[in-house]
Amino acid sequence: MMEKKSRLTAGLLALCAVVAGRAQNDVWRTDSVQEVVVTGTGTQHLLKDAPVQTEVISRRQLQQYAGRCIEDILSGLTASFDFSENDMGSHLQMNGLGNAYVLILIDGRRLHGDNGGENDLSLIDPHNIERIEIVKGASSALYGSDAIAGVINIITRKHTEQGLMVENTSRVGSYGDIRQHNGIAVRYGRLTSYTNFQLQHSDGWQNTSEENPSATEYHITDSQNKTVNRHTNWQLAERLAFQPTANTELYAGGTIYWKRIYRPSGHHPGVDVKTYDLQYNNASLSGGGKWQFGDGNAITLDADWKRHAYYYAYTDTTLTDGYVRGRFTNYFPYFPGDRELQSEQQLTQVSLKGIFTLPYRQTLSAGFDYRYDWLKAPMRVKGGTATDNTQALYVQDEWRAINGASASVCLTAGLRLTRNGGFGTRLTPKLSASCQLGELRLRATWSQGYKTPTPKELHYQYVRNMSGVYLYLGNTDLKAQASNYLGMSAEYSIGRFTMTASLYYNKVSDMIALVTIPYSQAPGDLIVQYDPRRVRQYQNIEDAKTYGIDVTVRYQGRHLTAGGSYSYLDTHANQYDSDHDMMQRVTIDGMAHHKANVYVTWHHQFSKAYQLGIGAYGRMSSKRYYQMDGDGKGYQLWRLSTSHQIGKALRIEAGMDNIFDYVDRAPHGLHLGTTTPGRTVFASLTVRLNQGKKLSNKYKSNFNSQQNNEQD
Repeated sequence: MMEKKSRLTAGLLALCAVVAGRAQNDVWRTDSVQEVVVTGTGTQHLLKDAPVQTEVISRRQLQQYAGRCIEDILSGLTASFDFSENDMGSHLQMNGLGNAYVLILIDGRRLHGDNGGENDLSLIDPHNIERIEIVKGASSALYGSDAIAGVINIITRKHTEQGLMVENTSRVGSYGDIRQHNGIAVRYGRLTSYTNFQLQHSDGWQNTSEENPSATEYHITDSQNKTVNRHTNWQLAERLAFQPTANTELYAGGTIYWKRIYRPSGHHPGVDVKTYDLQYNNASLSGGGKWQFGDGNAITLDADWKRHAYYYAYTDTTLTDGYVRGRFTNYFPYFPGDRELQSEQQLTQVSLKGIFTLPYRQTLSAGFDYRYDWLKAPMRVKGGTATDNTQALYVQDEWRAINGASASVCLTAGLRLTRNGGFGTRLTPKLSASCQLGELRLRATWSQGYKTPTPKELHYQYVRNMSGVYLYLGNTDLKAQASNYLGMSAEYSIGRFTMTASLYYNKVSDMIALVTIPYSQAPGDLIVQYDPRRVRQYQNIEDAKTYGIDVTVRYQGRHLTAGGSYSYLDTHANQYDSDHDMMQRVTIDGMAHHKANVYVTWHHQFSKAYQLGIGAYGRMSSKRYYQMDGDGKGYQLWRLSTSHQIGKALRIEAGMDNIFDYVDRAPHGLHLGTTTPGRTVFASLTVRLNQGKKLSNKYKSNFNSQQNNEQD
């Protein structure tokens, strides 16, 4: 069977190469608009001229791929990512480092809220994305904490037409997968409103009913635990913008979000008996403005408040410890329909930034950030609450030393001064250089990262029941983490063909990780109370290193696009082994040495009324390494998608994922490679009615000019 799959894989790869070769006669699109990127330096650049290596997933790629969620999109279109989906969210890994080291932005603003250290990426509506910008490597000089592995900036769609626009996308797929997107945009004069609603639902699936034999007292083959549980979430968002002058825009916005994860209950105590579901309630408010003046000068002010609350929603009568009207009570009864707050995270952030054009082809960026974190967790934090506050000043200068038509050199230097209430002051510098010689572009970056421990890592203590009781502990003795990143890349274009190769090395000092500790190092009262199977605590390990190479190849024709990406990764960390009183060398959990993506897409405009697009995609990974419970199996997944544009108002997408029906049947908890349920199908219908007309340049918002205006 594996031999047949290998032959099919080889056949598809060969087909991609043959089709690409035959497409040399395609006519190059001379009317395509250059993409503008902002994430790497915080200032606008054409992608080909960006001083910092930036990977872009465009609107056209998003539509052709037709991914169901952001995890699907990122792992399917670039080889640098791995995801593991579970009840707590999505465990993301980017070039060897996990969620805590990857800063995720939506229109330049931080995605807030984590569950067990994992992001809830269902907050992102995949149908409202204009493009995705990915910058790898430490970016703390510009973006502050969390940006040690890199930055993912989700740029949402902007609607600039006068009048009314209404859009609806309904998508259905296997295992009860439903994705709903609705948008209403209204622009009247200088006032703009955009209301966005999204709903996501899945019935979940079960790849195996067998539990991990090493984690249970007896062999269980009829567990009710699912690989991915049934879940539903919805989000309502509103953004208002007012443009008092052609160079000024004021805005205000907000979101509300609800999610519930439904957990089936079986008959094996301590294994699959569940008495509560998981529920999340989020909200956010934002406001600010932008003023542009002179030639390329701008000042922006942004203020954000975000709330992320996590509850147990009880489905059966449960006796447990709890806080009732502010007082701790042992064995308090909760009944079906009751909720118990587990944690509430609130973030308040204010950012002031200026961009100024200086003589001698220089651009100066400077700003101030203030951040206040508040955590309430009555059952998980001593005293019930914990806080953290950070202030930062930063400055960056871009100097285009040579600006010729066939040769250019750009140097960028940045410095950030960060002061944290609990960990003092730290400077983080960044230097980058880019050089263009004809069609060859060379880039190099050295930067430092800095990340203070989160309130959870410092103060949390909680119990999880995973085929036995696991006790997790915070650590108030943690030190702040720092990193040194060095990256180099070369990009060469010849005609319709582009190739990029990037080398990187990232060293993280005092890396924070969950470490299994002896019972003797844990509080004795907690050991007596919970009798845990294992105790894990956040600790600083000595250091961690990730290094590798990323290669991308792309051919772009009038009708056909083909290409792929390959990522080689290696990681090393030194971790103290308390059982043997010595340091041991380990890999970082979730690492895979080899990952790759390949694709070929074809589209053709048959008439003004109909356009067809066809895409074939492959995603491959070698085994993923883990310190506990063994390694995750390697895999390859293949996907076919089609798109049908009918006029300007109607679009149909349909396809099949995991064509060869690969499923990891390892016992529950050990499917560490991929959680795919096997072959699935999907179809979606988009209706977009636009009663407006394009704005004249007089009324176009400069704030919205950052978006990518590439036509579908």
